[in-house]
Amino acid sequence: MKKSSKVTLTIVAVVGLASCGRSRRDPCDSPYYNDLACQDAIRSGGYYWGGSWVPMRYSYPYPYYYDHYRGYVGSGGRVYSTPYSTYARPGSSGATTSSPGVTRGGFGSTGASHSGSGGGE
Repeated sequence: MKKSSKVTLTIVAVVGLASCGRSRRDPCDSPYYNDLACQDAIRSGGYYWGGSWVPMRYSYPYPYYYDHYRGYVGSGGRVYSTPYSTYARPGSSGATTSSPGVTRGGFGSTGASHSGSGGGE
């Protein structure tokens, strides 16, 4: 009987930990992509989620994740936007200064000023 309860407890713990991991949204993962947060995560070796540090090793440079995101969106992939402030260090006030254009993964006002130049994507 003791052995059975140990196994059950272990399985419950593993399932609980696995479900916690699923609730985190990696800012470089295509469905949850956030341009500024992805760049920060690659540079810092992780990101904050819900006030907790999530260490992450990114194997590729930033353009890889951006290109992967663009391909995902281009093929009809659904994007669940997460504001940059979600990935901010707890107590950080810098997250509120990002522009809305940047949080969508675009080029913000810089891209908008060059949109009529004829240089398509």
